[in-house]
Amino acid sequence: MRLHSKRGPMHEINIVPYVDVMLVLLVIFMVTAPLVTPGVIELPSVDKASAPRLVPIEIVITEDREVLVRERDAAGRILAERPVARGEIVKLVKDPKTPVLIAGDRNVKYEAVLQLMDELRSQGVERVGLQVKPRQ
Repeated sequence: MRLHSKRGPMHEINIVPYVDVMLVLLVIFMVTAPLVTPGVIELPSVDKASAPRLVPIEIVITEDREVLVRERDAAGRILAERPVARGEIVKLVKDPKTPVLIAGDRNVKYEAVLQLMDELRSQGVERVGLQVKPRQ
């Protein structure tokens, strides 16, 4: 059975010109791409940031599982440290966006720290972290 007529094959598309055009475009883009300079944005500068630094609430768990609240000023100096009952800790955090740092003594069971973290999270405190001392 014959599929072609006497004049030649039917419905053939010659793709050679399309490949040639694509190769020429590729070369043009490769040559011009390094020459294009990206736009540079110059941002305005200020002397100091206007947003106030949030001072975290520090909760300290001592070796005998006593809970202390440590208050610091914006410079990081300790202002006061007072004992607190476990039920009062959540009442200290008035704004859920205020960061809370938990500092546990080296000899405190990990379970006590996790219970406190879980209690704070369940009351809606969004930012709870652990305070550590870097090695010297």
